[in-house]
Amino acid sequence: MVIELTTRQLQIIEIVKKRAPITGDQIAESLGLSRPTIRGDLSILVMLEYIDAKPKVGYFPGTKAAARHNSRGLLQDTKVSDIQVIPVIIRENVTIQDAVVTLFLQDVGTLIICGSDGKLSGVASRKDFLKVTLGNPGAVTMPVSMVMTRQPKIVTVSPDDTVLDAAQRMIYHEVDSLPVVVPGSGEGSGTGLDVVGRLTKTSIVKLLLELEAKG
Repeated sequence: MVIELTTRQLQIIEIVKKRAPITGDQIAESLGLSRPTIRGDLSILVMLEYIDAKPKVGYFPGTKAAARHNSRGLLQDTKVSDIQVIPVIIRENVTIQDAVVTLFLQDVGTLIICGSDGKLSGVASRKDFLKVTLGNPGAVTMPVSMVMTRQPKIVTVSPDDTVLDAAQRMIYHEVDSLPVVVPGSGEGSGTGLDVVGRLTKTSIVKLLLELEAKG
């Protein structure tokens, strides 16, 4: 079960992190509140290990606060290019049946689709394929371009974006992976985008697990 912290509790964590050791009265004063008002917040944060209390000394950052800070710092310091993986790309004229076969053989949730010029033209997820094929046997021979999400609705990242920014983009748009793109190169590329990689939630989780292992 995930317990969502309140705005005041997050403020308390930041105050303790910056001013430890600090007493409960000093924390309350910093918030412009009375000590009894924040007593419940302090108890919850100590129980959840976001802060730690030492008698006659005050409050210190807890183990969870340190992990929270380290994880955020790691995601801010790591570039997308550091953890991106090889993209799984198909062409617009590939049939939906062949696209679904590729999806399962490559064990991915989303396929990146490029046009004849090699530039990014769309993405298609398992959900997209499921919607069009359920109850429609003839759909398997349709080209994947009929079901893909097209520009400018495709959510992308660049290799120089931070993993934190990319993760926030994934959560906001509710997607499991993002094409990693750079401005198109070569003659007549126009405003096209070249696909250079793929960033997945799995890659981000592996990064955080490495941090946990080192700790």
